[in-house]
Amino acid sequence: MLLDTIHGIIGRRVLLNYRIDSAILQRALPAPYRPKLYSGWGIGGICMIRFQHLRPRLMPSWLGFNSENAAHRFAVEWSQDGKEMEGVFIPRRDTNSVFNKAFGGRVFPGIFHRSNFKVHETPSSLSIQIVREDGEEEAAISATTAEDLNSTSIFPSLTAAANFFSLGATGYSATHTPGHYHGMELRSLNWTIAPLQVLEARSRFFSTETMFPRGSVTLDSALVMREIEHEWHSRPDLYLAADKQSLTTRPTI
Repeated sequence: MLLDTIHGIIGRRVLLNYRIDSAILQRALPAPYRPKLYSGWGIGGICMIRFQHLRPRLMPSWLGFNSENAAHRFAVEWSQDGKEMEGVFIPRRDTNSVFNKAFGGRVFPGIFHRSNFKVHETPSSLSIQIVREDGEEEAAISATTAEDLNSTSIFPSLTAAANFFSLGATGYSATHTPGHYHGMELRSLNWTIAPLQVLEARSRFFSTETMFPRGSVTLDSALVMREIEHEWHSRPDLYLAADKQSLTTRPTI
């Protein structure tokens, strides 16, 4: 990729988290990704993120651009060139940015769908709705700030949840070519996280019963991070190895 490092501010990052039957999630993942489990459950969700002043590292901040984005993601593990790795697999990305849509997958990693983001925020509440180009809703959340995680979450504490998701800093995105994945690593230069009380949440992706049969996916929790200085670093592309059981940085075609 032409842009190896991108710098900016995460104005707001919401993690809407679902716990998923591990066997069902395994069927939804492309080989050889495996679910990374927590208390026996697979973990997936939607990361809804507002970028501010995003630009190549050496460019002044006033030349950066802002955008609303979302990534559907699963916590995964995989074998790569003889090593065991972990991170997130991203089957779908959405953006309101013409730039991201046009240059994602060519100038920087990640292929994006163009969507409309309807966002309303106050210091104590937020609502985000993502509407696809065809006019259908992709996802939505309405939430308020909270003191702690909801009691039904599988994470026993905010610290446990934060530790789990901090290990998913490296993400690999699906491309137009099966068995080929673009990689990015998020490096947060400062870190704050808080729980949200979800009032309402909808996801077209996670309610697709042909992929996730009724009862296999349950809303678990939501977290929010604000005003985080960060960098995105390009990671080597991954390819399905000849053994079909692992990934490799060496193109197999």
